Amino acid sequence: MNTGLLCVLGLLSLGLVTLVAALLFGGPGPAPEMASISNPFKTLDWSGLPPLSSYPARDGAELAYRHYAPAAKDVRGSVVLVHGSSASSQSMHILASAFSQAGYGAYTLDIRGHGESGQRGTIAYIGQLEDDLEDFSAAVTPSQPTTLAGFSSGGGFVLRVAGGSRQTLFDNYLLLSPYLGPTAANYRPNSGGWVSVGIPRLIALSILNGFHISALNHLTVLNFALNDEAKALLTPSYSFNLASNFQPERDYRQNLRNVKRPCAVIAGTDDEAFKTDQLAPELRALGIQWPVTLVPDIGHIALTLDKRALAAAVQAVEKMTQ
Repeated sequence: MNTGLLCVLGLLSLGLVTLVAALLFGGPGPAPEMASISNPFKTLDWSGLPPLSSYPARDGAELAYRHYAPAAKDVRGSVVLVHGSSASSQSMHILASAFSQAGYGAYTLDIRGHGESGQRGTIAYIGQLEDDLEDFSAAVTPSQPTTLAGFSSGGGFVLRVAGGSRQTLFDNYLLLSPYLGPTAANYRPNSGGWVSVGIPRLIALSILNGFHISALNHLTVLNFALNDEAKALLTPSYSFNLASNFQPERDYRQNLRNVKRPCAVIAGTDDEAFKTDQLAPELRALGIQWPVTLVPDIGHIALTLDKRALAAAVQAVEKMTQ
């Protein structure tokens, strides 16, 4: 056997060992509780929280959501709300109530892999979340005009839909402090301490998926900064499938360019998870003129709870649905 062939075999063996080691030992570490994310929910009044309803997905699963009827007789349309990472429909209660009071029918989803929708922390395949959203629209038929709004990672997923092949499912899109990706200008490392990423495992699985090998996509790649009590109630970690699907497309800039429907962006100036002052420059550099509203003195979670932020969100939808 010649020396060149031995070198090639040696390099291949080394690469294989490295790949296996990354898969076995390259998962995410623990993430200490991030109080600014969890504390605001501890004192909320949950009275008026609608019971969970369900709709049938194409795989036979029953997926959960909550419905907030519009307070006014003249319905102005509907807003479908997508929660952030690790959360559930309940976390969108205050924001959904604000839209309801403004005359919109509001729906908050338990995205598959969260809450009462499927196995927590994972999904069957990348793209299943878009399938679920299409099934929701067909089964529930929200009143027109429809707006899909998403917060944080949910905002990233809403961008994925808004710039994807099924963007006509909704008339308008609202991004609330959206996660755009690790190379975006608004990114903070580990989302300000909210998430621990198993980078070696993530890279290894990405390589395998590049060869259409998805058998290991159930492996965990993200852990969230939750205490033990919250871990029992929320979704403490994501598999590769869920992490890959619950965000924008990998080429988020092209994802942004592909949006053809009205879209608006809202964030707080004091957001500890993302650099929100970079949202407008990021969009303008791409020639995108969507309205970007920064609410003064508002942090990440407060964007879904504070009255000023709620008013800004309602106003943004009003302008898009006029």
